[in-house]
Amino acid sequence: MATRRIRTAEDGDTALDVLSSAPIDAIVCDVMMPRMDGFTMIGLLRQMGNMTPTLIITAQDSMADKKTGFQKGTDDYMVKPINVNEMVWRVEALLRRSRIGMQHRSRIGNTEFDADTLSMHTEQGKGNIAEIQLPLKEFQLLFKLASSPNRFFTRRQIMEDIWESDGSDTHTLDVHISRLRERFRNNPDFEIVTIRGLGYKAVQRERA
Repeated sequence: MATRRIRTAEDGDTALDVLSSAPIDAIVCDVMMPRMDGFTMIGLLRQMGNMTPTLIITAQDSMADKKTGFQKGTDDYMVKPINVNEMVWRVEALLRRSRIGMQHRSRIGNTEFDADTLSMHTEQGKGNIAEIQLPLKEFQLLFKLASSPNRFFTRRQIMEDIWESDGSDTHTLDVHISRLRERFRNNPDFEIVTIRGLGYKAVQRERA
């Protein structure tokens, strides 16, 4: 089993801050938290387009509570008292399913990405949906960012993943980001934002 680095948050508000400031692979979330409960937090994440795999842990074991959790967008549900080993197995399963799903298709707003064809379907002009073919590296870069809306990736992370580089020379990455920004500057669903001194993230735009 791979070693995992864990980030903690004492309440839902803090968790949202953590999720917006660092790439997170999976969320283990209690329902009863101060300031913002787990159901509300997950609902907000899904509304923002953040589809990070999520496991809810709670003492609430009624079918109504489980229904609420899944309707809000959780991927799995455990009732206390929990077995820690089982929790780890469930998180690993969520990560496997997430990797499989992200390998092929992704969506941000009404823009859809298909990794099998290196194409995307996006709105161009009011009500007009166009299919766009992208060069391989541009597609891989945009797919990575758009698959995790509002999560930033460092230049090093992107270079290692897309170019299999150690990240010491990021000029190529910056050029590709500039091309994507120019190509999709009027896209109604997303924009690419620079996190100064750190890297980039795709942010879902709010439609009027």
